[in-house]
Amino acid sequence: MVKRQLPNPSEILDLMQFKKPELNARKRRLDSALTIYDLRKIAKRRTPASAFDYTDGAAEEEISIARARQAFEDIEFHPSILKDASRIDTTATVHGGTSALPFGIAPTGFTRLMQTEGEVAGAGAAAAAGIPFSLSTLGTTSIEDVKATNPHGRNWFQLYVMKDRDISYGLVERAAQAGFDTLFFTVDAPVAGNRMRDTRHGFSIPPQLTAKTILDAIPRPWWWYDFLTTPPLEFASLSSTGGTVGELLDSAMDPTINYGDLETIREMWPGTISVKGVQTVEDAVTLAELGVDSVVLSNHGGRQLDRAPVPFQLLPEVRRAVGDDMEILVDTGIMNGADIVAAVALGADFTLIGRAYLYGLMAGGRDGVDRTIAILRSQIERTMKLLQVTSLDELGPEHVTQLTRFNRLTPITRQQH
Repeated sequence: MVKRQLPNPSEILDLMQFKKPELNARKRRLDSALTIYDLRKIAKRRTPASAFDYTDGAAEEEISIARARQAFEDIEFHPSILKDASRIDTTATVHGGTSALPFGIAPTGFTRLMQTEGEVAGAGAAAAAGIPFSLSTLGTTSIEDVKATNPHGRNWFQLYVMKDRDISYGLVERAAQAGFDTLFFTVDAPVAGNRMRDTRHGFSIPPQLTAKTILDAIPRPWWWYDFLTTPPLEFASLSSTGGTVGELLDSAMDPTINYGDLETIREMWPGTISVKGVQTVEDAVTLAELGVDSVVLSNHGGRQLDRAPVPFQLLPEVRRAVGDDMEILVDTGIMNGADIVAAVALGADFTLIGRAYLYGLMAGGRDGVDRTIAILRSQIERTMKLLQVTSLDELGPEHVTQLTRFNRLTPITRQQH
């Protein structure tokens, strides 16, 4: 029998510890987010539906993005044992330089529509974290302003080869003059994907005040206050900013883009050139033979061709095919630091985060982007320690198994047909 006694008041007082309340609402909100999915929930509450769905959505039935996220969840880690993992190094080497973490911020379009701080918040957070920041051709902050925000860090520029080639060439020259060290030559967007959430919302640039948007704005007055009291949107390339998102994208993209355009841009660009949007082993091999510096395995976040290959699943096969001479980056579907660790283990030199960054931006501006990076950093460090590896170089295929839900049939070649 347990002997019972009356509670001692002094012992009760020792157990009662009251946490000092956090008076800063933004900090309190962001501190409550423990995962990127938590940031997504906050972002959805604070952002008008059309702007949130532009970020959150994908093409057609959104099968590609669902598969990409599922692929990262369908992995099995194999930890080592009895190795000292008290101190780890998360530094990555990519595109001729270093990054404090094995991920950078991906290029995103129309970013200030998500939250008015836009690319300035992203570039500032990247600078503070020691990771690269990528600016999109369809970004809402100029090349020069990104450089001013991140003067000593690594800035990368994503290029669409547009119908008016002179606009693209001018952007390449401006990015080079501003000291951007990497150019993403984007190949997965000859035309705009069918993003049905945007169509259903009637989403346009700039947002139009309709009965629906006004009703949606009532519980989110801060977003509209920020939007209406800050400078108008300015795009890195487009002289006209009116129209639906699809119309704007189609004005910037050109279905006639070809290898000749790649060669022209390579001759113009003094730094590292990376081809973004590679989705087959054969194309990766061809680009390796042409001597490009890196490829980004990406299906544009599932926002272009739905049912496209899952980049993370393609990664091991591409690494085997191209060997170690060409760097491989991966994006699409990353929502956890463990996803990044798994990608590195299976052969990626680096990864890029898009939606994860924008969820943080919508949840809390620059502070929200800082929170995104902090969450991913914590998850990366903890995963590495649990795997008992001390550096990214120690990660290898022996640490990860990709579980499969579907068996991919060998495609019939044109000759066989």
